[in-house]
Parts: sequence; structure tokens; C-alpha cells
Amino acid sequence: MPLDEIALEELGLAPRWVRKGTRGAAPLEAARDDEAVAPPPAVTRAEAEIEAPVAQAARPVAAPQPSEAQPAAPQPSQPAPHSSDEPPPLTDEDFAWFDSVAQPVLPRDAEPAQPSDAPRSDVATLDWDALAERVASCTRCRLCEKRTNTVFGVGDREADWMLIGEAPGENEDRQGEPFVGQAGKLLDNMLHALSLARGENVYIANVIKCRPPGNRNPEPDEVARCEPYLQRQVALVKPKIIVALGRFAAQSLLKTDGSIASLRGRVHEYEGVPVIVTYHPAYLLRSLHDKAKAWTDLCLARDTWRAASGGEQ
Repeated sequence: MPLDEIALEELGLAPRWVRKGTRGAAPLEAARDDEAVAPPPAVTRAEAEIEAPVAQAARPVAAPQPSEAQPAAPQPSQPAPHSSDEPPPLTDEDFAWFDSVAQPVLPRDAEPAQPSDAPRSDVATLDWDALAERVASCTRCRLCEKRTNTVFGVGDREADWMLIGEAPGENEDRQGEPFVGQAGKLLDNMLHALSLARGENVYIANVIKCRPPGNRNPEPDEVARCEPYLQRQVALVKPKIIVALGRFAAQSLLKTDGSIASLRGRVHEYEGVPVIVTYHPAYLLRSLHDKAKAWTDLCLARDTWRAASGGEQ
């Protein structure tokens, strides 16, 4: 039904249809009925105001067409409205605080001990005096905390033979010289059997320059931090043969975990120098039956040295 007819009917002014031959109601009665049924003017006005926007919204509105002569200027894109239940999209500002957070600093005890390349390259340029001074003042690992003396090395600095042991013991730590005491005496006897002597064409050093507490085996990081000193000693001496004394010295020089039995009897190499592996003198003091094996190793070292020297005695 059209809106105007609805409004007329609400006002009581709509036409009334009656059967032919039937009289309509008296005007007075119709007026009385109108007074009873007609709503207050305020209600009618409100309904009209509600219906008007609905009718206006129902009418289609043609979209404006841009002129062909002058293209319409591009409109800036507007973000689509979001429902109140959905959060707004994240922007770069929402993550800006991530960049300002400082990285956590681990305690020094939690940091893995890694040898530095800078000290290694620096040590490689030192002469004998500077190298000895550097070792004496070294604090690169924890072994410096309980040492009495550093044990740098002793002997002929232009020797053909270089003997390398493990680490200083109690006597060595006290005197600052490698292989002293009973083990040192046995080593001197071994050298004498080869017509050699400490300080005469022989240089003696250790893998580690400080005594490990309780004579324990050095830790891998301690070996790594001390090795540049030994490498520089080898470079300065320029030996023709190296004898590794004991399992630990052999494993450290050759970068292996093989047993001393598997490393004996053949020629290895360290820093371009032939290496022969034999028992440590301290071990031979407790295992006299292995002295014969040690002599065999020394004979192999002598033959290798002669070959490297061009047959010289």
C-alpha cells in the first residue's frame, strides 16, 4: 500500500468501501470514531520523519562520471574500516621497541673459552727475548693464578733436536726449568746415549708453560691459548727433528686422540718438522720394561734426523 494511503488511513481519511445499497455511517459517528482512533500529531510526525530517510535511501543515486577531458585526481587510499572486534593492523611503530632492546650480556664464566687470533698473529712476530717476556707475564688462561714460575724452555736455540713434553710438574714450577728431578736425570741419560746433551744441539720445551694444579692434564682451552708460544719457539729454533715425550704431548702436537702405542714407530709432522713419539721419562721411571721401546723410538728419531741433515752425524 502506498505511503500516502497509509497516512490517510491512519488519519481516518481513507475512502470507505461499502456494499451497494448500504448507507454509510453518519458523519458525526465517523468524526467521533476519528477522535478515538487518530494518533497524536507528535506520533504521526515522528513516523513521517522515520519513513522519509528510508524512502530517500531507497532511491538510486547515479555515481558521478569523471570528465574525459580532465582525469580525476587520484584519491588517497583510506584504510578499510575495521570491526570493533578486530584489532587494527600492526605497523612498524609497533615493533620499534624490539630494536632498542639491548642484547643480554652473558657472565664471563658462561662464555666458552676461545683462543683469539690477534694474540696468535702478534706472538708470531716476537723474537726470543720478547717471547720469553710475553710468556712470563701471560694471563691468557686460569693456570696463571696458581703458578710459581712460568717454564719457558731451555737449551740451544739453534738446535737440530727439539724435545717437547707435556707441562711443568711441581719441581719445574719451583725452578722454572723443564725436566728437572728424577725424570730430568733419566732424560739426560737418554740424550747421552745418542751422543747429545742438554744445551748442546738440543732444545727442551713443554706444550704448556704453567703447571696445572695437582698435575692434572691441561684443558683444551689452556692448550689452545698456550700453543702460539710453542709454535713460535719451533719457528725460531728451526729444528730438524722433534721428539714428543708422552701421550699428552703427542696428542696435542698431532691433534689426535690416538694412544701412544698407535702413534709410536712412525714419522709424523708438526709445523713442517718430522715428529717421533715416545714415552715420557716420568712414565719410564715407573715402567722399566718399556725402556727398550723408548730406545727404539730414539733410534728412529736419530735416523730421521740424519736423513733430514743429509747424512750428517
